[in-house]
Amino acid sequence: MKKIDLRRDTITLPTEEMREEAFRAPLGDSVYDEDPKQIELEELAAKKLGTERALFVPSGTMGNLIALLTHTSRGDELIVEKNAHIRLSETGGAACVGGLMMMTVEGSDGFPDPDGVEHAIRADNIHYPKTALICLESTHYMYGGIVPPLEKLKRIREISEKQGIPLHLDGARLFNSCLYLEVPASQIVGYVDSVMISLSKGLGAPVGSVLCGSGEFVKKAKRYRKMLGGGMRQTGWLCACGILALSDENIERLNSDHENARMLAEALFKIEGVHIDLERVHTNFVLARFDHQGFSASRFLKQLSSHGVYATSVSDKIIRFVTSREVDAHDIFTAVEVIQRVLYS
Repeated sequence: MKKIDLRRDTITLPTEEMREEAFRAPLGDSVYDEDPKQIELEELAAKKLGTERALFVPSGTMGNLIALLTHTSRGDELIVEKNAHIRLSETGGAACVGGLMMMTVEGSDGFPDPDGVEHAIRADNIHYPKTALICLESTHYMYGGIVPPLEKLKRIREISEKQGIPLHLDGARLFNSCLYLEVPASQIVGYVDSVMISLSKGLGAPVGSVLCGSGEFVKKAKRYRKMLGGGMRQTGWLCACGILALSDENIERLNSDHENARMLAEALFKIEGVHIDLERVHTNFVLARFDHQGFSASRFLKQLSSHGVYATSVSDKIIRFVTSREVDAHDIFTAVEVIQRVLYS
Protein backbone atom coordinates (compact mmCIF):
# COMPACT_ATOMS: atom_id res chain seq x y z
CA MET A 1 0.00 0.00 0.00
CA LYS A 2 1.48 3.32 -1.10
CA LYS A 3 1.65 6.01 1.56
CA ILE A 4 -0.27 9.08 0.40
CA ASP A 5 1.21 11.87 2.47
CA LEU A 6 -0.86 15.07 2.45
CA ARG A 7 0.52 16.45 5.70
CA ARG A 8 2.84 19.04 4.18
CA ASP A 9 5.04 19.80 1.16
CA THR A 10 8.21 19.51 3.24
CA ILE A 11 8.10 15.80 2.43
CA THR A 12 9.11 16.60 -1.16
CA LEU A 13 12.26 14.64 -1.97
CA PRO A 14 15.17 15.87 -4.08
CA THR A 15 15.01 14.85 -7.72
CA GLU A 16 17.49 12.37 -9.12
CA GLU A 17 19.14 15.27 -10.96
CA MET A 18 19.59 17.11 -7.65
CA ARG A 19 21.23 14.07 -6.08
CA GLU A 20 23.62 13.65 -8.99
CA GLU A 21 24.53 17.35 -9.04
CA ALA A 22 25.05 17.35 -5.27
CA PHE A 23 27.74 14.70 -5.31
CA ARG A 24 29.50 16.29 -8.27
CA ALA A 25 29.59 19.72 -6.62
CA PRO A 26 32.96 21.35 -5.86
CA LEU A 27 33.33 22.20 -2.18
CA GLY A 28 34.87 25.04 -0.20
CA ASP A 29 34.53 26.72 3.18
CA SER A 30 31.40 28.83 2.88
CA VAL A 31 32.16 30.85 6.02
CA TYR A 32 35.19 32.19 4.13
CA ASP A 33 33.01 32.71 1.03
CA GLU A 34 34.95 29.93 -0.72
CA ASP A 35 32.20 27.46 -1.58
CA PRO A 36 31.56 27.87 -5.35
CA LYS A 37 28.04 26.45 -5.31
CA GLN A 38 26.92 28.60 -2.40
CA ILE A 39 28.20 31.68 -4.22
CA GLU A 40 26.37 30.55 -7.37
CA LEU A 41 23.13 29.89 -5.47
CA GLU A 42 23.20 33.24 -3.70
CA GLU A 43 23.85 35.09 -6.95
CA LEU A 44 21.02 33.20 -8.67
CA ALA A 45 18.57 33.90 -5.83
CA ALA A 46 19.43 37.60 -5.75
CA LYS A 47 18.95 37.87 -9.51
CA LYS A 48 15.66 35.96 -9.51
CA LEU A 49 14.25 38.01 -6.65
CA GLY A 50 15.61 41.33 -7.83
CA THR A 51 17.72 42.10 -4.75
CA GLU A 52 21.34 43.18 -4.39
CA ARG A 53 22.47 40.14 -2.44
CA ALA A 54 21.33 36.86 -0.93
CA LEU A 55 22.43 34.63 1.95
CA PHE A 56 22.04 30.85 2.18
CA VAL A 57 20.77 29.70 5.60
CA PRO A 58 19.91 26.27 7.03
CA SER A 59 16.18 26.90 7.53
CA GLY A 60 13.35 29.35 7.03
CA THR A 61 12.95 29.83 10.77
CA MET A 62 16.59 30.86 11.04
CA GLY A 63 16.24 33.08 7.98
CA ASN A 64 13.29 34.93 9.47
CA LEU A 65 15.01 35.31 12.84
CA ILE A 66 18.17 36.65 11.19
CA ALA A 67 16.02 39.21 9.36
CA LEU A 68 14.39 40.33 12.61
CA LEU A 69 17.76 40.68 14.34
CA THR A 70 19.22 42.57 11.38
CA HIS A 71 16.39 45.08 11.16
CA THR A 72 15.86 45.70 14.88
CA SER A 73 17.43 46.18 18.32
CA ARG A 74 16.48 44.59 21.64
CA GLY A 75 13.35 46.10 23.12
CA ASP A 76 11.94 47.07 19.72
CA GLU A 77 8.50 46.04 18.52
CA LEU A 78 7.44 44.51 15.23
CA ILE A 79 4.00 44.50 13.65
CA VAL A 80 2.65 41.16 12.38
CA GLU A 81 -0.66 39.73 11.25
CA LYS A 82 -2.06 37.95 14.30
CA ASN A 83 -1.74 34.42 12.83
CA ALA A 84 1.69 34.96 11.26
CA HIS A 85 4.04 31.98 11.19
CA ILE A 86 6.77 34.18 12.73
CA ARG A 87 4.54 34.72 15.75
CA LEU A 88 2.87 31.32 16.17
CA SER A 89 5.23 28.69 14.81
CA GLU A 90 8.84 29.78 15.28
CA THR A 91 9.18 28.90 18.98
CA GLY A 92 9.24 32.47 20.26
CA GLY A 93 12.67 33.18 18.79
CA ALA A 94 11.90 36.88 18.32
CA ALA A 95 11.37 37.26 22.07
CA CYS A 96 13.90 34.72 23.34
CA VAL A 97 16.82 35.62 21.08
CA GLY A 98 15.95 39.10 19.86
CA GLY A 99 14.28 40.57 22.95
CA LEU A 100 11.51 41.79 20.65
CA MET A 101 7.86 42.55 21.27
CA MET A 102 5.07 41.87 18.77
CA MET A 103 2.04 44.01 17.98
CA THR A 104 -0.63 41.99 16.17
CA VAL A 105 -3.08 43.28 13.58
CA GLU A 106 -6.10 41.41 12.17
CA GLY A 107 -5.99 40.34 8.53
CA SER A 108 -8.20 37.48 7.36
CA ASP A 109 -6.83 37.57 3.80
CA GLY A 110 -3.28 36.97 5.01
CA PHE A 111 -1.94 40.53 5.21
CA PRO A 112 -2.69 42.76 8.19
CA ASP A 113 -5.21 45.52 7.55
CA PRO A 114 -3.25 48.56 6.31
CA ASP A 115 -5.20 51.00 8.47
CA GLY A 116 -4.56 48.68 11.42
CA VAL A 117 -0.86 48.67 10.64
CA GLU A 118 -0.76 52.46 10.51
CA HIS A 119 -2.65 52.70 13.79
CA ALA A 120 -0.33 50.13 15.43
CA ILE A 121 2.82 52.14 14.79
CA ARG A 122 4.00 53.55 18.09
CA ALA A 123 4.24 57.27 18.70
CA ASP A 124 7.69 58.66 19.49
CA ASN A 125 7.30 58.51 23.27
CA ILE A 126 9.76 57.35 25.93
CA HIS A 127 7.04 55.15 27.46
CA TYR A 128 6.66 53.01 24.31
CA PRO A 129 8.86 50.53 22.49
CA LYS A 130 10.02 51.62 19.05
CA THR A 131 8.15 50.17 16.07
CA ALA A 132 11.13 48.87 14.11
CA LEU A 133 9.74 46.40 11.56
CA ILE A 134 6.59 45.25 9.77
CA CYS A 135 6.43 41.54 8.85
CA LEU A 136 4.23 40.02 6.15
CA GLU A 137 3.70 36.46 4.90
CA SER A 138 2.88 35.03 1.44
CA THR A 139 1.59 32.42 0.97
CA HIS A 140 -0.07 32.48 4.39
CA TYR A 141 0.38 29.18 6.20
CA MET A 142 -2.32 29.35 8.89
CA TYR A 143 -5.00 30.52 6.46
CA GLY A 144 -4.48 27.57 4.17
CA GLY A 145 -1.88 28.68 1.65
CA ILE A 146 -3.83 31.73 0.51
CA VAL A 147 -2.11 34.51 -1.42
CA PRO A 148 -2.70 38.00 0.01
CA PRO A 149 -3.58 40.66 -2.58
CA LEU A 150 -0.86 42.81 -4.08
CA GLU A 151 -3.00 45.91 -3.56
CA LYS A 152 -2.63 45.54 0.20
CA LEU A 153 1.10 44.98 -0.14
CA LYS A 154 1.39 48.25 -2.07
CA ARG A 155 -0.61 50.10 0.59
CA ILE A 156 1.46 48.69 3.46
CA ARG A 157 4.63 49.59 1.57
CA GLU A 158 3.42 53.19 1.28
CA ILE A 159 2.91 53.25 5.05
CA SER A 160 6.31 51.71 5.77
CA GLU A 161 8.08 54.24 3.53
CA LYS A 162 6.15 57.15 5.01
CA GLN A 163 7.10 56.07 8.54
CA GLY A 164 10.65 54.92 7.70
CA ILE A 165 9.95 51.39 8.94
CA PRO A 166 11.41 48.43 6.97
CA LEU A 167 9.23 45.64 5.63
CA HIS A 168 10.19 41.94 5.82
CA LEU A 169 8.40 39.19 3.88
CA ASP A 170 8.23 35.60 5.09
CA GLY A 171 8.09 34.16 1.59
CA ALA A 172 8.68 30.51 2.42
CA ARG A 173 6.33 29.59 -0.44
CA LEU A 174 6.78 32.80 -2.43
CA PHE A 175 6.90 31.04 -5.79
CA ASN A 176 3.51 29.48 -5.13
CA SER A 177 2.25 33.05 -4.71
CA CYS A 178 3.95 34.13 -7.93
CA LEU A 179 2.25 31.38 -9.93
CA TYR A 180 -1.15 32.21 -8.45
CA LEU A 181 -0.74 35.95 -9.12
CA GLU A 182 1.01 35.35 -12.45
CA VAL A 183 3.78 37.82 -11.64
CA PRO A 184 7.57 37.40 -11.30
CA ALA A 185 9.03 37.11 -7.83
CA SER A 186 10.89 40.37 -8.32
CA GLN A 187 7.59 42.24 -8.60
CA ILE A 188 6.46 41.11 -5.15
CA VAL A 189 9.89 41.48 -3.58
CA GLY A 190 10.16 44.99 -5.00
CA TYR A 191 7.78 46.16 -2.28
CA VAL A 192 9.81 44.84 0.68
CA ASP A 193 13.24 45.40 2.22
CA SER A 194 14.04 41.75 2.85
CA VAL A 195 12.56 38.37 2.02
CA MET A 196 13.12 34.76 3.05
CA ILE A 197 12.34 31.95 0.59
CA SER A 198 12.43 28.24 1.35
CA LEU A 199 14.15 25.78 -0.98
CA SER A 200 13.08 22.67 0.93
CA LYS A 201 9.29 22.71 0.61
CA GLY A 202 7.58 22.20 -2.74
CA LEU A 203 10.79 23.10 -4.58
CA GLY A 204 12.33 19.87 -3.31
CA ALA A 205 15.82 20.77 -2.09
CA PRO A 206 16.77 18.64 0.95
CA VAL A 207 17.84 21.55 3.18
CA GLY A 208 17.96 25.30 3.17
CA SER A 209 16.43 28.71 2.64
CA VAL A 210 17.72 31.98 1.22
CA LEU A 211 17.49 35.42 2.83
CA CYS A 212 17.64 38.32 0.38
CA GLY A 213 17.97 42.08 0.65
CA SER A 214 20.34 44.96 0.09
CA GLY A 215 24.10 44.55 0.23
CA GLU A 216 24.27 46.31 3.57
CA PHE A 217 21.45 44.15 4.97
CA VAL A 218 23.14 40.89 3.94
CA LYS A 219 26.51 42.03 5.27
CA LYS A 220 24.95 42.54 8.72
CA ALA A 221 22.83 39.39 8.42
CA LYS A 222 25.93 37.23 7.90
CA ARG A 223 27.10 38.09 11.39
CA TYR A 224 23.79 36.92 12.86
CA ARG A 225 23.88 33.76 10.75
CA LYS A 226 27.24 32.95 12.32
CA MET A 227 25.94 33.80 15.81
CA LEU A 228 23.00 31.42 15.42
CA GLY A 229 25.18 28.56 14.18
CA GLY A 230 24.33 28.86 10.51
CA GLY A 231 27.92 28.88 9.22
CA MET A 232 27.89 25.40 7.67
CA ARG A 233 31.31 25.24 5.95
CA GLN A 234 31.20 22.93 2.88
CA THR A 235 27.69 23.67 1.65
CA GLY A 236 28.18 22.84 -2.02
CA TRP A 237 26.19 19.62 -1.94
CA LEU A 238 23.16 21.41 -0.48
CA CYS A 239 23.51 24.49 -2.67
CA ALA A 240 23.76 22.42 -5.85
CA CYS A 241 20.27 21.14 -5.03
CA GLY A 242 19.14 24.67 -4.27
CA ILE A 243 20.28 25.90 -7.69
CA LEU A 244 18.13 23.28 -9.40
CA ALA A 245 15.27 24.06 -7.00
CA LEU A 246 15.26 27.63 -8.32
CA SER A 247 15.22 26.63 -11.99
CA ASP A 248 12.30 27.98 -14.01
CA GLU A 249 11.18 24.46 -14.85
CA ASN A 250 11.11 23.37 -11.20
CA ILE A 251 9.22 26.49 -10.10
CA GLU A 252 6.68 26.02 -12.92
CA ARG A 253 6.14 22.44 -11.71
CA LEU A 254 4.46 23.85 -8.58
CA ASN A 255 1.42 24.40 -10.79
CA SER A 256 0.85 20.64 -10.68
CA ASP A 257 0.59 20.84 -6.89
CA HIS A 258 -1.96 23.64 -7.24
CA GLU A 259 -3.98 21.63 -9.76
CA ASN A 260 -4.00 18.56 -7.51
CA ALA A 261 -5.08 20.67 -4.53
CA ARG A 262 -7.94 22.10 -6.60
CA MET A 263 -8.93 18.59 -7.69
CA LEU A 264 -8.92 17.42 -4.08
CA ALA A 265 -10.88 20.45 -2.88
CA GLU A 266 -13.58 20.06 -5.52
CA ALA A 267 -13.94 16.35 -4.80
CA LEU A 268 -14.21 16.86 -1.04
CA PHE A 269 -16.62 19.76 -1.58
CA LYS A 270 -19.13 17.27 -3.04
CA ILE A 271 -19.13 15.11 0.10
CA GLU A 272 -22.05 15.85 2.40
CA GLY A 273 -20.93 17.46 5.65
CA VAL A 274 -17.54 18.57 4.30
CA HIS A 275 -17.22 22.34 3.93
CA ILE A 276 -14.50 24.01 1.84
CA ASP A 277 -14.27 27.62 0.72
CA LEU A 278 -13.19 27.01 -2.86
CA GLU A 279 -12.47 30.71 -3.29
CA ARG A 280 -9.63 30.33 -0.80
CA VAL A 281 -7.94 27.34 -2.43
CA HIS A 282 -5.19 29.40 -4.04
CA THR A 283 -2.16 27.14 -4.03
CA ASN A 284 -1.33 23.67 -2.66
CA PHE A 285 -3.29 23.79 0.61
CA VAL A 286 -6.87 22.64 1.28
CA LEU A 287 -8.65 23.37 4.56
CA ALA A 288 -11.71 21.16 5.05
CA ARG A 289 -14.23 21.46 7.87
CA PHE A 290 -16.01 18.20 8.80
CA ASP A 291 -19.42 18.76 10.36
CA HIS A 292 -20.37 15.12 10.75
CA GLN A 293 -21.94 14.25 14.08
CA GLY A 294 -19.37 12.98 16.58
CA PHE A 295 -16.47 13.82 14.26
CA SER A 296 -13.08 13.83 15.97
CA ALA A 297 -10.02 14.99 14.05
CA SER A 298 -7.62 12.77 15.98
CA ARG A 299 -9.75 9.66 15.47
CA PHE A 300 -10.35 10.50 11.82
CA LEU A 301 -6.64 10.98 11.10
CA LYS A 302 -5.81 7.71 12.84
CA GLN A 303 -8.35 5.90 10.68
CA LEU A 304 -7.02 7.55 7.54
CA SER A 305 -3.45 6.58 8.36
CA SER A 306 -4.49 2.93 8.77
CA HIS A 307 -5.46 3.13 5.08
CA GLY A 308 -2.21 4.85 4.09
CA VAL A 309 -3.51 8.43 3.85
CA TYR A 310 -1.97 11.14 6.05
CA ALA A 311 -3.17 14.68 6.79
CA THR A 312 -2.97 17.22 9.64
CA SER A 313 -5.54 18.61 12.07
CA VAL A 314 -5.94 22.37 12.44
CA SER A 315 -8.68 21.99 15.05
CA ASP A 316 -11.00 19.21 16.16
CA LYS A 317 -13.18 19.83 13.09
CA ILE A 318 -10.75 21.19 10.49
CA ILE A 319 -8.27 19.05 8.55
CA ARG A 320 -5.47 20.45 6.39
CA PHE A 321 -4.33 18.67 3.23
CA VAL A 322 -1.17 19.78 1.39
CA THR A 323 -0.14 18.56 -2.06
CA SER A 324 3.41 18.11 -3.32
CA ARG A 325 5.42 16.34 -6.01
CA GLU A 326 5.14 13.16 -3.94
CA VAL A 327 1.38 12.99 -4.64
CA ASP A 328 -0.07 12.56 -8.14
CA ALA A 329 -3.63 12.77 -9.50
CA HIS A 330 -4.24 9.06 -8.95
CA ASP A 331 -3.24 9.47 -5.30
CA ILE A 332 -5.78 12.29 -4.96
CA PHE A 333 -8.59 10.05 -6.23
CA THR A 334 -7.48 7.28 -3.89
CA ALA A 335 -7.36 9.67 -0.91
CA VAL A 336 -10.90 10.89 -1.62
CA GLU A 337 -12.16 7.31 -1.77
CA VAL A 338 -10.48 6.54 1.55
CA ILE A 339 -11.93 9.67 3.16
CA GLN A 340 -15.44 8.72 2.03
CA ARG A 341 -14.99 5.16 3.25
CA VAL A 342 -13.78 6.30 6.69
CA LEU A 343 -16.56 8.87 7.06
CA TYR A 344 -19.36 6.44 6.21
CA SER A 345 -18.04 3.12 7.45
